Amino acid sequence: MIDWERMIVSTLYLGGCNFRCPFCYNTDLVKNAMNLPAITEEKVFSFLIKRKSFLDGICLSGGEPTIHNGIIEFLTKIKSEGLKGKLDTNGSSPEILAEIIENNLIDFVAMDIKNCLKEEPYFKTIGVYCQGIVAKVKKSIALIMDSGIDYEFRTTIVPGFHDLEMIEDIAGNIKGAQRYILQNFIQSEEMLDPNLKFIKPFSHYKMTEILKKAELYVKECRIR
Repeated sequence: MIDWERMIVSTLYLGGCNFRCPFCYNTDLVKNAMNLPAITEEKVFSFLIKRKSFLDGICLSGGEPTIHNGIIEFLTKIKSEGLKGKLDTNGSSPEILAEIIENNLIDFVAMDIKNCLKEEPYFKTIGVYCQGIVAKVKKSIALIMDSGIDYEFRTTIVPGFHDLEMIEDIAGNIKGAQRYILQNFIQSEEMLDPNLKFIKPFSHYKMTEILKKAELYVKECRIR
């Protein structure tokens, strides 16, 4: 009831990610996925089918789900069971996202926009040099906004990585979008960069100031 508003879903976390965001707290999923206990597809579907009477669907998260070759087939099976699907993605694989959307395999997509759409701050925020990533992210944004399905964009705002102007740049690039969620940074011992545990999140006043700026471009903006 948290990962998809007004829906009761089972959240499935897929290991592995092509980003290394310093403030990510899913450390094992990102760096240690191969050493985590494996759950078979058969066991996943057995779990879901037994609960179909009260489940609305699934939320497919990670890590980054679109790096996995079997995602199309998996989502197709989810649909065949009459379950709705939500996808959490970083937008780095627009070609996979396009196939998912064209085949009506999801009902909701939540895409993280990591920073303003310029290469240097994007590389810093995702923790890796990923050639062409900004163009891919822009393509994914356009795909989602033109898809006709329910969606939201979201950004985790971290002092030292983001400022008011950067968030305004993001909001300007998604002008007219359905929804934009601002997530305040949360300190955690589990972050990829442990030094960030000493960084204080933005104050409520600062987050409200950022929200008001984003609302100039996107009607429905929220702090989550």
